[in-house]
Amino acid sequence: MGKITLAEAVKLKSILKKKIHELEMEMRRVAFTTVEKGKTPVTGPRTLPLVEAELEQVRLDSRVLDRLMYRANIDHSIEFQGQQLAIVEAIELATQLRAKASFFKELASADKEEIQFGYGENTTFYRIALFDPEEYRLKALQAEKDAHQLSNRINAKNYAIELDFDDAAYF
Repeated sequence: MGKITLAEAVKLKSILKKKIHELEMEMRRVAFTTVEKGKTPVTGPRTLPLVEAELEQVRLDSRVLDRLMYRANIDHSIEFQGQQLAIVEAIELATQLRAKASFFKELASADKEEIQFGYGENTTFYRIALFDPEEYRLKALQAEKDAHQLSNRINAKNYAIELDFDDAAYF
């Protein structure tokens, strides 16, 4: 049995999804033909059962690869900010850090004080930020930096983990 890294498995998973879609499209093409009445249909070199069998093999490989990737993402961990995180948890944390950075950037772009129009005829209203926008700009930068650092550690770990999977049919 061949071996691939977890990083290669992530790429292969994408390739398998595309291959499944292509084979489904091919099945639609080879399943029907148009002929003149009374004429015998001409079939191509790839028949519906042949393409269907290939599709089933790719689907099986996709499921096996999923199982191996999920197991590796649970069984292996990385260290980040003094704690050990399973890869699956680290991936989610990186996603959350990016969302946090985006939200904090939004807060950072706020004015500390701005006039509100249309609230009163003779009264001036102000929208006052109850926080320091600069503080949130710095927090956004830190969250973004943490997300990049964590993503780099995840990627490095993905290249260090090997899975028992033969990718010869696809590479």
